[in-house]
Amino acid sequence: MTSGRILTADEEIRSVLSTAKSIAVLGLSPKPDRDSFQVAAYLQQHGYRIIPVRPAQAEILGEKAYASLDTVPETVDIIDVFRSPDQVLPHAREALRLKPKVFWMQEGIENHEAAALLNAAAIHVVMNRCIKREHVRLGL
Repeated sequence: MTSGRILTADEEIRSVLSTAKSIAVLGLSPKPDRDSFQVAAYLQQHGYRIIPVRPAQAEILGEKAYASLDTVPETVDIIDVFRSPDQVLPHAREALRLKPKVFWMQEGIENHEAAALLNAAAIHVVMNRCIKREHVRLGL
């Protein structure tokens, strides 16, 4: 099995964002003033299918919401994480079942233990980068 890597190069990020179709947004807030909502709305407006992952929500941005990654019934290309760094490792373990191409930790979020676990399972990782800012910066 090929191992995953921590992606940092522009061409790697561009490739991920150009080929992804579905993004599970972990910690997606239903409140429009929150960063997670604004980022997810932007991604949705740019053609990505958003899968909200947020307990106690039935729907966000017109999409069925799931209580946890364990309850998402389909594979996804990217898991975009809006959780504090100390809460990431359990979510990384949940992500192993979904086998996303990329586990993306938003700006301000880094967890090297989670990254190592995911990389060992051939899942690439992006840390401490805003997916929306990267999408805009790379002209996608």
